Amino acid sequence: MSIPFWCVFIAAILIYIARIPVAKAMKEQGGYDNHNPRAQQARLTGLGARAVAAHQNSFEAFMLFAVGVLMAHTTQTQGWFVDLLAIVFIIARIVYLYLYLNDKASMRSLVWTVGLVCSLLLMLTPVYRYWVLSTLQ
Repeated sequence: MSIPFWCVFIAAILIYIARIPVAKAMKEQGGYDNHNPRAQQARLTGLGARAVAAHQNSFEAFMLFAVGVLMAHTTQTQGWFVDLLAIVFIIARIVYLYLYLNDKASMRSLVWTVGLVCSLLLMLTPVYRYWVLSTLQ
């Protein structure tokens, strides 16, 4: 499996790692309400509320990243740049989760932007590949 595909797998796992503090906060709120978990999550404050937001954002970020990796893969765009973008995205997401849970809003937004740019650049790598191939002919 390629580095970008491993990174997609890791990004998927990070979604659920981000959920761990949510479950802990819900338990501290009198136990996990399996009948109405979303209503219980909506009542969380502080770390619990930030954990819910980080978890939800992980789903949002995953979609763009996975699409970018698939666009690169299906157009047979590969190499160090695609690998680097995928790795930087994962590092950015790990740092993002840490910053979100520790209420470092400005740095979190900056790191979020790094992840977004990686995803968008992955989507554009087929253009780069086409440009390189057309200039070599």
